[in-house]
Amino acid sequence: MTGDKLLRRWPAALGVLVAAGTVLGVEHGGQIASVVAASGFVYLAAAAIGRPGAAWPAFGVTFVLIGLSLRTGFDAVLWVCVAAAALAVIGLLRAGVRPVWSLPLQSAAMVVLGAAALLAVRADPVIAGVIVSVALFAHAAWDVWHHRTGRVVARSLAEFCCVLDVLVGVGVLVVTLTL
Repeated sequence: MTGDKLLRRWPAALGVLVAAGTVLGVEHGGQIASVVAASGFVYLAAAAIGRPGAAWPAFGVTFVLIGLSLRTGFDAVLWVCVAAAALAVIGLLRAGVRPVWSLPLQSAAMVVLGAAALLAVRADPVIAGVIVSVALFAHAAWDVWHHRTGRVVARSLAEFCCVLDVLVGVGVLVVTLTL
């Protein structure tokens, strides 16, 4: 692989690094259910604002919230869901900025992913691990579709997120199967 091709894969490389940092030290899937909520939030943010590049700053916000939750007990899942609801309202107020299908589709995905994350936080560790893994694998498919179509988020974010979702999903599944 030439240096230029390798350089173009920076989102995948970043996904590997973030996934490794996310999974290391995890004892059960419920501990990182916030990653599931964050995956929906990032797409919803881009749809609500009407700019694909808005997904990266939204990821930054979730990265900080998840970091706080892992170190302080802060409930990142709840706050990501609250922020997502606020973004959906902002998106509704900005009607016409985006394609008509974008915000409703991303809002529906956020509801499903937010519900899965909220359920996983409160579930038995084995059930939580399965919920988190399945949700992340499903979101990875969502990432692939968005990457291929170039819709909603920047392609770099979709690539990064797909790698992150798959690796964290596999990591959580391995941890869950060894409980």
